[in-house]
Amino acid sequence: MPEFNPTQYAVPLFVVAVLAEMIWARLRARDAYEPKDTLVSLAFGLGSTVAGGLLGGLAAYAFVAAYEYRLFDFGDTWWLVWWAWPICFVLDDLAYYISHRMMHRVRWFWAAHVNHHSSQHYNLSTALRQSWTGSLTATFVLSIPMVLLGFHPVMIAICGGFNLIYQFWIHTEAIDKMPRWFEAVMNTPSHHRVHHATNPRYLDRNYAGVFIIWDKMFGTFEAESDEEQIRYGIIKQLGSFNLLWAVFHEWIGMLSDIWRAPWRHKLSYLLREPGWSHDNSRDTSDTIRARWRERQAEATANPVLDENAIANPAEPA
Repeated sequence: MPEFNPTQYAVPLFVVAVLAEMIWARLRARDAYEPKDTLVSLAFGLGSTVAGGLLGGLAAYAFVAAYEYRLFDFGDTWWLVWWAWPICFVLDDLAYYISHRMMHRVRWFWAAHVNHHSSQHYNLSTALRQSWTGSLTATFVLSIPMVLLGFHPVMIAICGGFNLIYQFWIHTEAIDKMPRWFEAVMNTPSHHRVHHATNPRYLDRNYAGVFIIWDKMFGTFEAESDEEQIRYGIIKQLGSFNLLWAVFHEWIGMLSDIWRAPWRHKLSYLLREPGWSHDNSRDTSDTIRARWRERQAEATANPVLDENAIANPAEPA
């Protein structure tokens, strides 16, 4: 089977879609794009392509090595086994959900993934904010069970490419809601806006790539609400358009915490959730959400309580 990378063919469509959304934004939502922010996003996309070419061999080598120990064999013409393709796509999307959830719950993985959430704007250029260091965190090992089941590494790579293409279009505010049946099964702009939000009710929700059913099955789904405006970015915003700072700031912060922490806590700063601290001086997404829920309960008991304080409880600087 000849090598085929679906994302290469999709790049012209990405460019056209971004330009079309820019025109829409100029007419309907001028704040949707910020020139410096967009330039950083484009630089992220270019840099991730280069990094993928340099470091992607790690995953390729691991997959090829694991393929030698596969439990099932689809034959030399595996690409003609039509029923294997949809199964591979669904399993790859499940693997994406698991790895994506780990990226938000383990600081080692978050250090690479935070790049994608670093923009305070939500538009199609934001989708290009892909990690430069993702390959180093080795989340690709979560797909190795698929290789051991007999799915060829190229098949997995192609399915992963189409998964990535699908996720591009959901990074927009130009689309409100899709039909109800579509929203029930598939990931959509509405669902993914929730994932990129910093509002307490939305933190660490909707990890899906293509199928939102994984979030509904595993208890991480949250529907977009009309009660409050979504705020994008990360809890402690970058406050800068410096590309290198955007790429490496969390790695620097994590290594600094490990260096200064007592020995018994060093590993926790690597493997615990982002925001965790041994002295409880910082907030995690769980503590922020818990505080928000407490204020909701207070509001129910005391309707006079300031509605803005309920929707937006104090968050760490």
